[in-house]
Amino acid sequence: VQLQASGGGLVQAGGSLRLSCAASGRTAMYAVGWFRQAPGKERESVAASGRSGGGTSYRDSVRGRFTISRDNAKNTVYLQMNSLKPEDTAVYYCAAGTSVILSQIMNPSAYSHWGQGTLVTVSS
Repeated sequence: VQLQASGGGLVQAGGSLRLSCAASGRTAMYAVGWFRQAPGKERESVAASGRSGGGTSYRDSVRGRFTISRDNAKNTVYLQMNSLKPEDTAVYYCAAGTSVILSQIMNPSAYSHWGQGTLVTVSS
């Protein structure tokens, strides 16, 4: 499956953005996740959803502010980001995998397909 992430941009602290990840395959068949990498830092998990939407998980620092969702009819996964903070600044990547068990959905190594990334910059 090929993934195309979009929706990044520059936003002020406290603002919102919605990232989209369009897939060439049926998203219902995949576990999907959003990950991010800030300059000079390692890639980290943000949010993930199990196959067929079974189970979601969030990084502690984004829980309550970010929401992962799917539109399986459009084969698109979203990340709604509210109350953005400067520390959310990073390149955001979407990922998909067919063999990701629920306990591993926040592990980037579990995913086999990655999008190209979209930059989110939050100004203070």
